Amino acid sequence: MIRFGVIGTSWITKEFLRSADIIEDFKLNAVYSRTEERAREFANEYNVENTFTDLDKMAKSDLIDAVYIASPNSYHGKYSILFLKNKKHVFCEKPIASNEYELKQMIAEAKGNNVLLMEGMMSSFLPNFRVIKDNLHKIGKVRRYIGNFCKYSSRYDRYKRGENPNTFNPKFSNGSLMDIGIYCIYPLIQLFGIPNSVKADGVLLESGVDGEGSVLLNYDDMDGIIIHSKITNSAILSEIQGEEGSIIIDNISLLNNIKVVYNDGKEEDVTVEQSKPNMYYEAKEFIELIKAGKTESRINSLEMSRNVMRILEESRKQMGVIYPADKE
Repeated sequence: MIRFGVIGTSWITKEFLRSADIIEDFKLNAVYSRTEERAREFANEYNVENTFTDLDKMAKSDLIDAVYIASPNSYHGKYSILFLKNKKHVFCEKPIASNEYELKQMIAEAKGNNVLLMEGMMSSFLPNFRVIKDNLHKIGKVRRYIGNFCKYSSRYDRYKRGENPNTFNPKFSNGSLMDIGIYCIYPLIQLFGIPNSVKADGVLLESGVDGEGSVLLNYDDMDGIIIHSKITNSAILSEIQGEEGSIIIDNISLLNNIKVVYNDGKEEDVTVEQSKPNMYYEAKEFIELIKAGKTESRINSLEMSRNVMRILEESRKQMGVIYPADKE
C-alpha cells in the first residue's frame, strides 16, 4: 500500500483522487491546505484522519510515502524539493517546474535521495496515445504535426473585470503556454524527439503573461505547429500529416477520438474505448514504479520533462514572458 499526501484541494486533485482511488495499492492518508478549516473539510470528504497546514511537518511525517502536488505552478519546484529531500516520492502536476533551473534542482534531489519524481502529464499514458503510435506507419513519411488547444477561460472574464486570477498572473508561473500549450508540445516531443529550432510568438496581456500564442518547431524533414489560447476558442482538431494520409486527433489533452484519413479519402476510426478515468493510467504508472523500486518513468522520463521545459522556456523568452521565479 502506497500512502499518499495531497497538496492542493482544487478540482484537479479531486479528479486525481477519483482516478487513483480505484487502484488497489493507493491510499490517501494526508491532506495539506493553508488553513486547517479547508484541510479538514477536504479530508472529511475522503474520510482521511491526517491534515497538515505546515509543509515541513508533512514532508517529515512518517504518515506518507508519496505526495501529489497540484499547487500553483510557481510552487512546484519548491514543494517538490522539500519532499524529495525527505525521501518522499513526488508526483507533480504539469508543468513540473517554472523553468529548467528549478527542474535541475528537483532532479538532483530525486537522484540524491533515490526517490521517484514524475511529471503528471496524463495524455502520455492514455490508451489512445498508444493508438496514435501504433498507427503512425499508416500515413507514411510524417511531414507535419499540428497541435491545437484553444479554450476560452472563464477566468479571463474575471481578468477583464480588473481581478488578478492565478491563470493570468506571472507570480504563479502561468499563462496559456504553460497551462494548455504544454499539452500540444508533450506528444510532439514524445513522438518525434527534440526539434532543431523553436520560434514562438504570442499575445501578451498587461499582467505579463501570454493569453494566446503559437510555436513553430523545425525538424530535418518535418515541422511542428503549436497553437494555444486561453482567450479564444477553436473548433479545429489536431493532426499529424503524412505523405500517405493524416491522423486526426479530437482534443489533444484527452485524445477522445483518433481517426486515420488516407489520401484516397477513406477514413478509419482507430479509437479504443477507455474504461478508466483519465488520470488513472498515470497514477497507476507512478504507483507501480514505486512498488518496483524504480526512480524514473520510461514514459514521462526526467529527460522528457527537461526537453519539454527547454522548449517552454525558450518560447517564453521569445514572447517576452518572464516570471518572478525566473529571477530567483
